[in-house]
Amino acid sequence: MHAWSAPRVPTLDGAPPALRIHDSALRGTAVPATEGSAGLYVCGITPYDATHMGHAATYVAFDLLHRQWLDAGLEVTYVQNVTDIDDPLLERAHATGVDWRALAAEQTDLFRADMTALNVVPPTFYVGAVESIEWIVPVVEDLLARDLAYRVPGRPAGPGEAAEPDGDVYFDAAAAASKAWTLGEVSGYDRDAMLGFFAERGGDPDRPGKRDALDPLLWRVARDGEPRWDGDSLGAGRPGWHIECSVIARRFLPAPFTVQGGGSDLIFPHHEFSAGHAAACDGHPLAEHFMHTGMVGLDGEKMSKSRGNLVLVSRLRHAGEDPMAVRTVLLGQHYRSDWFWTGDLLDQARRRLAAWRARLATATLDEGTDLVAALRERLADDLDAPGALAALDAWAASAPAGDGAGSGTQLVAAATDALLGLRLS
Repeated sequence: MHAWSAPRVPTLDGAPPALRIHDSALRGTAVPATEGSAGLYVCGITPYDATHMGHAATYVAFDLLHRQWLDAGLEVTYVQNVTDIDDPLLERAHATGVDWRALAAEQTDLFRADMTALNVVPPTFYVGAVESIEWIVPVVEDLLARDLAYRVPGRPAGPGEAAEPDGDVYFDAAAAASKAWTLGEVSGYDRDAMLGFFAERGGDPDRPGKRDALDPLLWRVARDGEPRWDGDSLGAGRPGWHIECSVIARRFLPAPFTVQGGGSDLIFPHHEFSAGHAAACDGHPLAEHFMHTGMVGLDGEKMSKSRGNLVLVSRLRHAGEDPMAVRTVLLGQHYRSDWFWTGDLLDQARRRLAAWRARLATATLDEGTDLVAALRERLADDLDAPGALAALDAWAASAPAGDGAGSGTQLVAAATDALLGLRLS
C-alpha cells in the first residue's frame, strides 16, 4: 500500500537538545536512546470515517516527534498500518450498502489527502491489514504449536445470540507471560479496569470456552457472509486486531523499536496485547517506549459517530479552511491533553497564523536564530507545541530587532516548517 507524497522538510543548522518524552508504560519521563536512528510505529486508521479531529490530532502529534528526530539528524523508520478489514468497517459498509473494499479504499484515499494538506510527513512503510495476512498466519500457527494460543469450540445459536463455529484462535496471555511482557505492563491497569476497557474496545470477555476472559482473538474462522482468507492450518478466516500491528511492526522495525504511538484509547487492549504478541513470538519487548495522545471532543461533548458530531478535516478543507489553521489548532493543545474542538479555537488559530505571516517579512537573522533555539527548547520538553506557538506569538508581537529586516525571513519560515510543520509562506 502506498502512503502520500512526502513534503520537503527544511534542514536547520545546529542541533536540538535531547528529547524528553512522557512514556505511558513507565508512567513518567524518559529520554529515548537514539544513536543515529529511530523506529516509530503509529497505529493507523480503520478506514470508515477518516479523518476526524481525533485522528488528525494523533498524526500531527507524531509528525512532531518525527520532525524532532529528523532535526536531530536521525535516520527514522516510521511504520503505520491501515486496518482495512475489521468489524467496524464491515458494519459501516453493510449499513450504507457499500462494498467494504470500496469503502476502505475511498476513506484511505481521503485520509491521504488530509495528511498531505496538514503537511504530515508520511511513514516509510504504510501497510494494510489485508496485505499482511500472509505474514500473520504463520505467526498464529507458531503460537498454537507452542501452546501460547488455543482454539475455542463453537456453540449453537441461543436467544439473541448467533451460532459460533469451531476453531477461533485466542492468545493465552497467562502462558505467554515472560520477562519481556506480562499482562498490565503497558497499561498499568488493574484487572477490573482491563475488563471494562476490553468489553468497550472490541474484546469479548464473555465468550464461552476461553481460558481467561481477557484473552484476545488471534484468528476468526470464516462465518457466512464475511470476507475470508486462506489460513493454512488455521482454516479460512481473518486475523484479530492486535496481532496485525505486532506482525507488521516486527516485519519492518527492530525488536524493540524506539516508540509505539497512538491515541490513549489504544493503551488497552490494543497496545497491551500487541506488545504481548510480539514478546511471545521472539522474547523481545515490542517497543522501548509508549506514547499516547489525548482524546478530542466537540463543544464539551465526546466526539462520536453515534452523536453525529465528528469534525472532519476533509469538510473543513472543502469549506475553504486553510489546513495550516487546522494544524495550528492541533498544535495549540498539548498532545497528551484531552480537549474540545470549538469554533473559537479555529478563529484564534486564524488570527495567530495571520499575525505570524504578517511579521515574517520583517524577521531579522538574529530573531530567526533566537526563534530556532526557542522552538527547539520547547519541543524537546515532551513536544511542548503550545509553548512553541507561544514563542511564535511573542516574536510576532515584537518590533523588528535592529537592522536587517527581512534577513531572517527564510530562516523563520524554514524553522516553523521543519519543526512544527507550519507553512508561513
